[in-house]
Amino acid sequence: MNKITAAITAIGSYVPEYVLSNQVLETLVDTNDEWITSRTGIKERRLLKLDGEGTSYLAIKAAQNLLEKAKIDPKEIDLVIMATTTPDMPVAATGVYVASQIGATNAFAYDLQAACSSFLFGMSTASAYIQSGKYKKVLLIGADKMSSIIDYTDRATCIIFGDGAGAALFEPNFEGLGLQDEILKSDGIGREFLKIEAGGSILPPSEDTIKNKQHFVFQDGKTVFKHAVSGMADVSEKIMERNNLSHDDVNWLIAHQANKRIIDATANRMNVDESKVLVNIHRYGNTTSATLPLLLADFEDKFKKGDNLIFAAFGGGFTWGSIYLKWAY
Repeated sequence: MNKITAAITAIGSYVPEYVLSNQVLETLVDTNDEWITSRTGIKERRLLKLDGEGTSYLAIKAAQNLLEKAKIDPKEIDLVIMATTTPDMPVAATGVYVASQIGATNAFAYDLQAACSSFLFGMSTASAYIQSGKYKKVLLIGADKMSSIIDYTDRATCIIFGDGAGAALFEPNFEGLGLQDEILKSDGIGREFLKIEAGGSILPPSEDTIKNKQHFVFQDGKTVFKHAVSGMADVSEKIMERNNLSHDDVNWLIAHQANKRIIDATANRMNVDESKVLVNIHRYGNTTSATLPLLLADFEDKFKKGDNLIFAAFGGGFTWGSIYLKWAY
């Protein structure tokens, strides 16, 4: 029997309609379009403005988009993994609700949280389930409503993040396509530099935590930037070396969209031509768990069967890694 590999066989996505442009941000905080663009590469981001709707709304829309495009009966799905850092609520798993709402009634579901690396780590998890031979269809969704945890008076964070969702279906492959290799890393030193301080078991919600704005994202930008550049570049270079890939062998770099300068630094270390570096940060900002699948969705028509894709991400915690995948369709 041929070895089972886990291949991506379908992609879906969703971004909200409301566009928060740099020009609008100029009216909210002391910043300007030139400053934001030169430092981050971001021009606009999408925000979910519907009352009473959270991350699950984004995830459901992305999953439905995938199911419609691929003409798949949701009852065939065995597992739904929900990669998110902004669940609908702290206890009831968002992925469970999403699975029920899309009609995946035969699937079990759960949430996976590794900040901006959530989807990347989810790819490893989905692949392991497929390679075990026990499951045939694993739906991995990356979705975040970052606007729910951003202080729009904080210039350091409000310019960066947006809302969105993407989904990928993993299925068994016997042609050697799909996930080939991975290098995944984490380091608890990062806890102090990118976090939401309150709302967890250390500092439960109180009048003071709300007053002190401790339920919003705090980021030490310089420290995170430094670690992200070295972390993403290191693992991307290593995964190429380990698999004897030259820069000519790499067809596409699928990098987490946090900052254009981080993406460029990773590509430079890999010696990959700019034409192979996929970028949509200018349109969506950093959608956290959704950046990688949104790239796949936006550029799906460029991929050819057998293409070598290198994925890279870096997130709070710190968490980071790189995955080498051969495209299957």
